Amino acid sequence: MKLLVRVIEARNLPPLDANGLCDPYVKLQLGKQKFKSKVIKKCLYPSWCEEFTFKVEDLKEELIVTVLDEDKYFNDDFVGQIKLPVGQVFEARDSSLGTSWYTLQPKNKKAKNKDCGEILLTICFTQTNALLDLPSAGDPVSFPQRHGDTASEVSSRASPTRSEEAATSKEEKLNAHTLASRIAKIFNKNADSPSSSSAEAPDEQDSQEGVDSVVPHHNSQEQEASSVDFEELVKNMEMRDQGGDAPSSLSGGVVLDQLYAITPQELNSMLFSSDSNFAKSLSDMQGSTDLQIGPWRSENNGESLKRMISYTKAASKLVKALKAMEEQIYLKADGKNFAVLSSVSTPDAPYGKTFKSEVLYCITPGPEQPSGELSSRLEVSWRINFLQSTMMKGMIEGGARQGIKESFEHYEKLLSQKVKPLDLKDAGSERDHLLASLHGEQQSDWRLAVQYLANCTVVSTILMALYVLIHIWLSTPSKIQGLEFNGLDLPDSIGELIVSGVLALQGKRALEIVSRFMQARGQKGTDHGIKARGDGWLLTVALIEGSSLAAVDPSGFSDPYVVFTCNGQTRASSIKFQNSDPRWNEIFEFDAMDEPPSVLDVEVFDFEGPFDEATSLGRAEINFLKSNISNLSDVWIPLQGKLAQACQSKLHLRIFLNNNKGCNVVKDYITKMEKEVGKKIKMRSPQTNSTFQKLFGLPPEEFLINDFACHLKRKMPLQGRMFLSARILGFHADLFGHKTKFFFLWEDVEDIRVIPPTLSSMGSPIIIITLWPGRGLDARHGAKRQDEQGRLKYNFQSFVSFNKAYKTIMALWKARALTPEQKVQMIEEESEATGDPVSEEDLVAKTSNRHEYESEAKSSEEGASFLELEDVNMSVVYASILSVPTSFFMELFRGSEIDRRVMERAGCLDYSHSPWEESEKPEVYQRQLYYKFDKSISRYAGEVTSTQQKSRLPGRNGWLVEEVMTLHGIPLGEYFTLHLRYQAEDLPARSVGCSIQVLFGISWLKNSRQRKRIGKNIVKNLQARLKVMCGVLEKEYVSGA
Repeated sequence: MKLLVRVIEARNLPPLDANGLCDPYVKLQLGKQKFKSKVIKKCLYPSWCEEFTFKVEDLKEELIVTVLDEDKYFNDDFVGQIKLPVGQVFEARDSSLGTSWYTLQPKNKKAKNKDCGEILLTICFTQTNALLDLPSAGDPVSFPQRHGDTASEVSSRASPTRSEEAATSKEEKLNAHTLASRIAKIFNKNADSPSSSSAEAPDEQDSQEGVDSVVPHHNSQEQEASSVDFEELVKNMEMRDQGGDAPSSLSGGVVLDQLYAITPQELNSMLFSSDSNFAKSLSDMQGSTDLQIGPWRSENNGESLKRMISYTKAASKLVKALKAMEEQIYLKADGKNFAVLSSVSTPDAPYGKTFKSEVLYCITPGPEQPSGELSSRLEVSWRINFLQSTMMKGMIEGGARQGIKESFEHYEKLLSQKVKPLDLKDAGSERDHLLASLHGEQQSDWRLAVQYLANCTVVSTILMALYVLIHIWLSTPSKIQGLEFNGLDLPDSIGELIVSGVLALQGKRALEIVSRFMQARGQKGTDHGIKARGDGWLLTVALIEGSSLAAVDPSGFSDPYVVFTCNGQTRASSIKFQNSDPRWNEIFEFDAMDEPPSVLDVEVFDFEGPFDEATSLGRAEINFLKSNISNLSDVWIPLQGKLAQACQSKLHLRIFLNNNKGCNVVKDYITKMEKEVGKKIKMRSPQTNSTFQKLFGLPPEEFLINDFACHLKRKMPLQGRMFLSARILGFHADLFGHKTKFFFLWEDVEDIRVIPPTLSSMGSPIIIITLWPGRGLDARHGAKRQDEQGRLKYNFQSFVSFNKAYKTIMALWKARALTPEQKVQMIEEESEATGDPVSEEDLVAKTSNRHEYESEAKSSEEGASFLELEDVNMSVVYASILSVPTSFFMELFRGSEIDRRVMERAGCLDYSHSPWEESEKPEVYQRQLYYKFDKSISRYAGEVTSTQQKSRLPGRNGWLVEEVMTLHGIPLGEYFTLHLRYQAEDLPARSVGCSIQVLFGISWLKNSRQRKRIGKNIVKNLQARLKVMCGVLEKEYVSGA
């Protein structure tokens, strides 16, 4: 049992100092357990709002609460005290005395001052809930604290004596357990040793489980079954796989990234199967001994596999031979992709108990080899997971980096002996192999003429021409009559007039056919073998064939040709006459581009002649951001349009996108953007770019330019982060577990304008981005509205650095979506607005991007990059039992007068809030808060904007309130957001009382060297504020009652 004592405040204390005041503090004692509150200077009505937890072993003990006056130079003066038997609390109703005023008693009856004042206390027994067993206020609080902290661990921190006794008992049990294990080994018994209960010795159980899993079994049948069951376990896991991407690389870096001439399934079996000798061979090569490999075991109902491996690592120059325990867990297995996380602990190494080495093995399908066989890609990454804080973090990471590098040199060497590695350059030449196999159909002029001119119109025209020529040769000249004269012979009858008209129309049609033939003859070639010009992003498109193209000619066929358009460049194929299933085998290369292309437009036309408007047979749009370029190397593209959809037309294409400048393309583009923005832009690390790509599902060639914290205005402001790259504008928010993310192309943007600050935008300018009609429909859930023309409009506000964000957005939009004429027109409009004339030299200078650089960032922190956006790790920072009902506790979140008074007492000034409104989810309500910190809370007096969301606890009588806070006006405030979760529910065993639990987490948006320091400071201030708020709330309840 645990006794909770909350010291709220005192009143009418006697003045014991010469200045007529005192410096009071409280001492609490129960048996050998002692705690002390903070000192309140120069106050006769002090308020502490602190709580303390005691472990009760004897109900006959007394709780002694003493109020003292601190004295710098002499002994502290006694003010008053109370003594309360613990049994009285236990026998009270609900095992609680509630919140009451207690009269302080003098030290003895002979004391001169009988009036010692009063103290407000809450005294009750807590429930046996591990989540409520937090360290008492007198103990240092560690952050973050996990849910797994047990009551025994907390009580051992509070009582050193019991901790020693528990340690002695645990050591005796462990010794007995070890002795039993040795006896079992002597007699070759395979029975598992009896394990003690987890409540008495959880560490012993965990360690014994690891030992049992690596002890070799002497039963040959079990050993054989374990080796056979591996394939079945993997297949079972494949059946339960929920899809999704493979895990991203770990933060320490990639130590091995290689292609191998083997299928992913075979490589997985070679590396991790129970009957594979790869682990034994690797151990021998590295000099490790005592290798023991446990069998794979199913975890979480078959959703993952786990096994334990133990071995003794060979001694090195710096470290002696060490015993290592390795835990391997399957994170993914879907038949094609495999991911195994290995966690290695070496407790005997220096500071070995403070960290674990984690290695991630990812096996994915590689490109198809020229021979048609499959290949696999193995990527190995690592990181150090620190279990405890240590000053030797840098030294540990440096040593681990060197050790892992040497270890995987042996790993790569051994694997290369067993499986043939593939050169990345050879694998990348897949494009050349595929394109070299294409041979265009070479048609002779005579064959083309026969195919195109052998029709009824041409044949009848030729026959009619021969007939007329023979008639002229046989007939004699007629006499001149009527209006005729020499050289002009007019029709002499209606019949001759009709015949002349028919001959003229037939000749016209024949001339059109011949002209179309000559045009087609000029376009029958292809640019096969002609290389693109320049360095940068090279796009190559191979047009193979078409299928079921619509027939629009009277003959029942069509004369199709294909036009490709990308970044303003156009390529057209040859014309295939009278063919609905044409085969081209033609290759088109686009000149090098500075940035990767976003969209390739493909449209099929029917050739009608050089002067007629071509009929569209269908079109398609290939979005490189939503398609994996490796999947486009051989693909059938369905065509859109009425004619194409009716005939189910499609094209067979092979598309390749390569970068022949390497990292220079990214550097050149960022340099170009720096000139446009006028500010230094930091080039992001590969890990940051990988996280950005994974967040929005982008291809590997996409790179991040910049990111900004902001609010997306829809029905209510949604705080999140805007990401800008060369091709997209993206937004991501994670509020109360509800994730919102979308992106759209710069080419989709029609207009960008700025609205001056308003009261509804919290004093921040608003950027309104309007898309072209029918564009960005995949991102319509993030738009504020859609106008009558079907254009989506997005509102962004509350930027931390508005000028830099706006300049970057405009520079990327201009560079990507505007033509040179539009850029010149925009510059002229800006000049007219400012009233300054613009010369031709100024236009050339502005359109050539020749701006001066501004100074670089003043501190290295400004160039910090955003971190991986994952779910926030929440931990309990405050848990208690209040002597108020849950309905009264929820007054803190109802916007009542009590809410305002409590927040002001906690140091929140200018407190304002919006009314509760129902959110997108049913029975879930949301509101916005704004207040400033008093300088006693933060010397920067920063501002807070937060979003709260409340809902009923499912199946319980209580409430859940979640809050996301953004701090403004404090150093590094834009680097993180704070997440709070309040959980309040009634206690069924009490008539009046509620259980309160507060969880806290920090979502880091950018990296900073001060993360640990900032976290500890925030937790310390947050715990103090929560105690003050609960104390004031109980006082309000008592005064109201």
